[in-house]
Amino acid sequence: MSKRDGKIKKDFKAHWPLYLIVSPVIIYFLIFNYAPMGGIVMAFQNYNIRAGIRGSEFVGLRHFTEFFGSFQFQRVMRNTFLLSFYDLLVNFPAPIIFALLMNELRHLRFKRVIQTISYMPFFISMVVIAGLIMDFFSSSGAMTLLISRLGGPSGNLMGQARLFRPIFVGTNLWQTIGFSSIIYMAALAGIDQEQYEAATIDGAGRLKQTWYITLPGIAPTIIILLILRIGQLLTVNFERVLLLYSPATYETADVISTFVFRRGLLDFDFSFATAVGLFNSIVALTLILTANFAARKTTETSLF
Repeated sequence: MSKRDGKIKKDFKAHWPLYLIVSPVIIYFLIFNYAPMGGIVMAFQNYNIRAGIRGSEFVGLRHFTEFFGSFQFQRVMRNTFLLSFYDLLVNFPAPIIFALLMNELRHLRFKRVIQTISYMPFFISMVVIAGLIMDFFSSSGAMTLLISRLGGPSGNLMGQARLFRPIFVGTNLWQTIGFSSIIYMAALAGIDQEQYEAATIDGAGRLKQTWYITLPGIAPTIIILLILRIGQLLTVNFERVLLLYSPATYETADVISTFVFRRGLLDFDFSFATAVGLFNSIVALTLILTANFAARKTTETSLF
């Protein structure tokens, strides 16, 4: 037994309860995240269920070239990046602003009520949320009637391709702003209160205290979450898009993940879907590595 193996065995004996507690998480990732990676080889095959992975024909990069040359490529890439960009532009800073505003509240009972109301939509099933959105923005829905009375469009808003993106981003903001602000509120609680007292003595108002104390204090948290969010640009909340879009809105709503779902599970084109999914993963990895490199070069905070 090597010296390293001996240290691992000794550490396991000393902390076996901790290893036991974390074992379900490790098993979960091994089964659902690492084991399926063996199926990546399907992207380079003309996969046949009867023949299996070992017996299927090897076709190289044919599925990749087919995807890059198809008319869906430009559409799904455009929709994916635009939905992600708009969602990042609106829904990333919103929880930060919400946390800063909540931090200024001094009436504890009112603060708890606001927090509870803002957290509730996040814990409702996505299927239920999608059903509510479809009802609210239907031809006779409450939101549709309100928007039409304010001079906006009328009719079934969910069936209009040009309105899918604002509805998607706005409803996502409503559902996630409260829960997403929790980590920022925790970071705010960790800021030394003596800094605010010193700033007050120096005559700094709340705005200057926020700019020079609060924001620098939570900047590392913001940077880490931004890096992780950039790495998720191509995922675009697959479940929400799948439940809300329809053939009438494919023009602006069809993204990479929903395209893979239709080709893989509905059309049974497993190899093509695997190739597109692999391309998606490579781009996501590139984005998160680039964002991490930029953060490390410009700040002192990075993931690794």
